[in-house]
Amino acid sequence: MSDKAVVLVTRKLPQAVEARLEQDYDARFNNEDKVYTSEELIELAAGADAIIPCHTEKLTAEVIQRLPDSIRAICSFSVGYDHIDLDAARARGIIVTNTPEVLSDATAEIAMLCMLGAARRAYEGEREIRTETWADWSATYQLGIQVTGKRLGILGAGRVGQIMARRARGFDMEIHYYKRNRLSANLEAGAIYHESVEALLPHCDFLSIHCPATPETHHLINAERIALLPDGAVVVNTARGAVVDDNALIEALRSGKLFAAGLDVFNNEPNIDPRYKELANTFLLPHIGSATRETRDAMGFRALDNLDAIMAGGEPRDRLV
Repeated sequence: MSDKAVVLVTRKLPQAVEARLEQDYDARFNNEDKVYTSEELIELAAGADAIIPCHTEKLTAEVIQRLPDSIRAICSFSVGYDHIDLDAARARGIIVTNTPEVLSDATAEIAMLCMLGAARRAYEGEREIRTETWADWSATYQLGIQVTGKRLGILGAGRVGQIMARRARGFDMEIHYYKRNRLSANLEAGAIYHESVEALLPHCDFLSIHCPATPETHHLINAERIALLPDGAVVVNTARGAVVDDNALIEALRSGKLFAAGLDVFNNEPNIDPRYKELANTFLLPHIGSATRETRDAMGFRALDNLDAIMAGGEPRDRLV
């Protein structure tokens, strides 16, 4: 029998990552790339030393309580960890890690794409090309909002938010931000700090959301806060769907309070609120913020670095509990 640690891998990972896993561990791969049910995950974890899940697996308190005693670590292939009940893991003495830093550039790129796509009505334009309904040019045809020189509000100026701000400066945007703790002057780089979300919102021609999903940020962007945005603002979300109240955002898009929204994340994805798909003023992507070859490899290697440290009895770099 192999003396390698047994690792349950819940989704199909990039080839280079799976090759390293196969070399160093007794890996249980998900070759079909199906989303395991809770019962399947618990059953497949029997005798395993660790689990490498993605954000698609909901490791609730109940699931963690039922995991076999052999599980020592959960090394998530994600920077977000709202899919894992950390308190339940802590109670069972299971180490949990994530993969921060390595996906910041890729996610900021998607945030820029969502901002530009929403502002310049990219979905409507592409649809006309593909359906052959583009009839003519006119001076008032498909008028969008110019991004250059506008005010960009960053909600959550962590790694991704800071990179988004740097990219936006290339469009001569004026940067405003809210963060629980103010950035140092060198990281702030001239951005204007606001001491609350409510203070930030009136200064946002564009609002880009970059805060994690926590009980405190659940539906942070609701009807009351959307009302504080300037009329005709654009909302961009590449963080987590749970930060936004769908009913409030959809109503603001329908009423014209907001010009458009660019969204890469949703509540209950992939079964998103169908009303978004009925709106022409939405630019929608299927949670692909980190979906570059370089980033997904880096995420996998970061997860494995954490796993290697744990199995060697050391301290993982990205320990959450």
